Amino acid sequence: MISIDGSLGEGGGQILRTSLAFSAALGIPFTISNIRKGREKPGLMRQHLTAVQAAKRICDAQVSGDAVGSTHLTFEPGALHGGEFHFPIGTAGSTTMVMQAILPALMVAPQPTRVTIEGGTHQTHAPSFDFFARALVPLMNRMGPRVEARLERHGFYPAGGGRIVVDVMPATSLLPLNLLSRGGRGKPTLSILLAKLPMNIAERERERVLAKLTIDAPPQCMHFIDSSHSPGNVVLIDVPCEHVTEVFTGIGEVGRPAESVVDHVVNEVRQYIASEAALARHLADQVMVPMAIAAMLTKQSGGSFTTLPLSLHAKTNLQTIAAMTGLTCEASGDRIVTVRI
Repeated sequence: MISIDGSLGEGGGQILRTSLAFSAALGIPFTISNIRKGREKPGLMRQHLTAVQAAKRICDAQVSGDAVGSTHLTFEPGALHGGEFHFPIGTAGSTTMVMQAILPALMVAPQPTRVTIEGGTHQTHAPSFDFFARALVPLMNRMGPRVEARLERHGFYPAGGGRIVVDVMPATSLLPLNLLSRGGRGKPTLSILLAKLPMNIAERERERVLAKLTIDAPPQCMHFIDSSHSPGNVVLIDVPCEHVTEVFTGIGEVGRPAESVVDHVVNEVRQYIASEAALARHLADQVMVPMAIAAMLTKQSGGSFTTLPLSLHAKTNLQTIAAMTGLTCEASGDRIVTVRI
């Protein structure tokens, strides 16, 4: 039984999700204390509890402490298996963050899997569905499995109500992922999502992006969504490269000008384009766990990548990987960081 301190590093929910992914994939029992100690409301929220329940279902785990508000959890995995699963979060909690806890394990499960998750699909401080589907999934497929993701309904804060479906055809093992160069870069593209809000918000955002970037942004890049339960606004900029596609996301919020949403995304895009890194910070954070599982299964390197200076979130993820697996993960460099797992 491995003991994990949830106050490690940035002290957020990623420590729990990373631990769950390794436990389900590799059969490692663990106990975690001080869950989300670094957050304003410590303990399990609905989104984190759903991640625990999802991981429990895919490996028939014995679990204690799985309740909203709990700051301590014990997780003892059984046999990993595929199947068809439905996990409603019940809030606007992130559907893609629930997938973080189970996708790495399902990629090496003995049977195919279909997962339906209901909740939020585009919200602050979480990977958007577009990032998940267009940036992360292609890299997971490069490791051997076949993952397909589709969005059936958008879900915005505060009502949620979104729905994603992810199909996973597993591999017997995982190939290493090496991304030291992003290769040639194509022209960035813009998508703007708008639900139950005035059209001029999207128009202002499009004009702002065009004024700041050389980008493919025809009028049809503005998508108006009628099926969501809450108003929503999302600015998405895809940066396609030879070896990877990055997706940068800005989320509109009450009281936040449209121009501010655009400026945040544009600054991230400019920083990435100006660098020589293969992966931007968020995608780098996402690939660490599957790479480490590949290393554990093959007893060889899980791969390497270059990225921008690591965030505290990414450093915490590396610490959690080391605590759960004993792997030594190297991160070297200043302006461009090379991570080897």
